[in-house]
Amino acid sequence: MNSSENPKRVAAGRALSPAESVAEIGGGPGGPGVGAFFDLDGTLVDGFTATAHAGDRIRRRQAGVGEVLGVMEAAVRYRLGRMQFERLVVRAAGYLRGESLAELDDLGERLFVARVAAWVYPHMREVVRAHQERGHTVVMSSSALTIHAEPVARFLGIDHVVCNHFEVDGRGRLTGDIVRPVIWGPQKATAVEQFSLAGGISLRDSWFYADGDEDQALMRLVGHPRPVNPRPGLMAAARRQDWPVLQLTGVRRGARRAR
Repeated sequence: MNSSENPKRVAAGRALSPAESVAEIGGGPGGPGVGAFFDLDGTLVDGFTATAHAGDRIRRRQAGVGEVLGVMEAAVRYRLGRMQFERLVVRAAGYLRGESLAELDDLGERLFVARVAAWVYPHMREVVRAHQERGHTVVMSSSALTIHAEPVARFLGIDHVVCNHFEVDGRGRLTGDIVRPVIWGPQKATAVEQFSLAGGISLRDSWFYADGDEDQALMRLVGHPRPVNPRPGLMAAARRQDWPVLQLTGVRRGARRAR
């Protein structure tokens, strides 16, 4: 029987209510041999964590006109499918060449407290907690960089992070490049496979929550694929594959009003 046909699970091919998405976690096996993998941007948080850093650089006038226009152009080209993610993230890292990674880590934590914490979906905090209570191995698996991913992981009590890293020199300063291979799409699936093999995790019993079209490769590896506010490509795949979908209401607008 295919995992999506398991009668003990929520029926595939339809929307999950928030209550169902938490309740179903208790119906399967517990323990560290089960993985619960979470994408970051658009899944755990409403939006893109890197925008907090970009906005801070603009406010502090650390970003020149060329950097701002370059990042905007790269982002548009990426969304239009005219730039690979690897080129996009390397281009962004190039603007930070020579900066101290330790100082960027501190800045990432401060920006999380000041801005990003308000973007975390309350329901996804419940989902993470439900997996933790079952003793599952909870992992953030994201294409984000450490300075954006790790503060969110600490906030949620997630001990394991599979994400992208800046390349640094012997003094701990950024070289302007990213450690290869860049984690995105199929490479994220490969990284999670390697993590699971090393940790004795059964992907057949595991869960993956994500919103991106590029996350289909990893969705197909786990027994419990869970698209969250999926983008069009992932939504189409969810319909073809009969994956239950979790739709969440955004929190960013309310966060802005609160400030």
